Amino acid sequence: MTYTLPFVAGLVIVGIIAGYFVRYLFAARRIDSLERRLKEDIRKAKSEAQDIVLEAKNKAVGLLDETKEDLKERKTGLDRLEERLFKKDEELVKREGGLRTEREELAGEIKKIEGRNLELEEIKTNVREELSRVAGLTSEEAKEKLMKEVEEKHSEDLTKALAALTREKREEIEKRSLGIMTEAIQRYARSHVAEMTTSVLTLPSEDLKGKIIGREGRNIRTLERLTGVELIIDETPETIIISSFDPMRREVARLALQKLIKDGRIQPAKIEEKVEEAKAEIDTRIFEIGEEASYEVGILGLPREIIQLLGRLSFRTSFGQNVLVHSIEMAHLAGMMAAELGVNVEVTKTGALLHDIGKAIDHEVPGTHVELGRKILKKYGIDDQIIAAMESHHEEYPFSTPESFIVAAADILSAARPGARRGTLENYLKRLEDLEKIATSFDGVKQAYALSAGREVRVFVVPEKIDDFRALQLARDIANKIESELKYPGEIKVNVVRESRAVEYAK
Repeated sequence: MTYTLPFVAGLVIVGIIAGYFVRYLFAARRIDSLERRLKEDIRKAKSEAQDIVLEAKNKAVGLLDETKEDLKERKTGLDRLEERLFKKDEELVKREGGLRTEREELAGEIKKIEGRNLELEEIKTNVREELSRVAGLTSEEAKEKLMKEVEEKHSEDLTKALAALTREKREEIEKRSLGIMTEAIQRYARSHVAEMTTSVLTLPSEDLKGKIIGREGRNIRTLERLTGVELIIDETPETIIISSFDPMRREVARLALQKLIKDGRIQPAKIEEKVEEAKAEIDTRIFEIGEEASYEVGILGLPREIIQLLGRLSFRTSFGQNVLVHSIEMAHLAGMMAAELGVNVEVTKTGALLHDIGKAIDHEVPGTHVELGRKILKKYGIDDQIIAAMESHHEEYPFSTPESFIVAAADILSAARPGARRGTLENYLKRLEDLEKIATSFDGVKQAYALSAGREVRVFVVPEKIDDFRALQLARDIANKIESELKYPGEIKVNVVRESRAVEYAK
């Protein structure tokens, strides 16, 4: 027992020492592994750093080369610029020397002329004094006496010379004005196509004619009533003729028919819808036409309302001539003549372009188109100079500015071109307009359309105001008024239409 305890204690001590030694060995191995890993990471980091440094050096060298090349190019450019400036400087110095020499020479000439003028004044003074001394008269008395003697002696010759001079000047002025007008016409050559009273619509198939006519003709009657045109459906294959003296009505009917054909459903309700769409589309197109016209002649900044009215002139005619085409042509001609004569080109062109603006509403508002045009231009703040230029083209107002004479001349030139106008057509269209005005002048009339080349007037009345008996009386009254106020061949049929509807909605 005495030997066992020391032995156990020795074993414990030996175990502790052995454990410490084993732990030391493991720790040494771990430290060695960490050192190797750390060295490897350091080596990789150094390698990456070297690669980064090398790449940076390469980029720096590249940037340096680019910078040197850029500096070289800039230096070359600056050298060239400096050389050009140096040459210009030399030229300016030479030119300055030449100008200085010319200035000195001119100063010498001026001094010589001044000296000669002084000598002439002295000679004149001496001559006057000598004449006054010899004749016993002052210079004014001598001048007056001389003029009187010349006038008495040569009065007849002076009169003839003055008349000849006046005649030559007049001939020269007329020749000059004729040359200006002829040149303007030659510079602006535009073809003229007389407006017709019919439009032709081509159908995709012949079967559509029956759909357009409708059961018992209700579709075609609805379309004619809403648009104011006459649809002629004859034996011509796949063709419908739209007849009306008003180009805008024909265009509305044509667009509405195209929309109905595209939609495929042709019935009275759909016809009303498409006619309204066509009218809205026409309004948009009218503004675009007016805008294109103002751009074509170079007149910008016009009010929107004026442009809209200008576009409406595309659907108006004057003796068969399209009014907008006539106005554009006038603007070009007037601008050329104004430039030749040295007057305000913009005022002249604008006055010519807007000279017939009143025709856009003269069938809706009483009054001449000139007076209506003046009121429209004043309402929308158009310059008074432009109004003065346009108001005299029919001599309703006196010519007050040079531009007004040019606008009137341009109007005559444009209207008098061969083929531009046709008086017979204009008289025919005026008779149709008068027919419609007579019909709409009666109370209770909603719409009136002249059809069949003026042989029929179709009048639509307000059913609440006109009963069946009153419709008969209205037809007789309109016919009597037409007989008393118009001259026409044959007879005119007055057709009064009274239509009422009852509409209710199921909700």
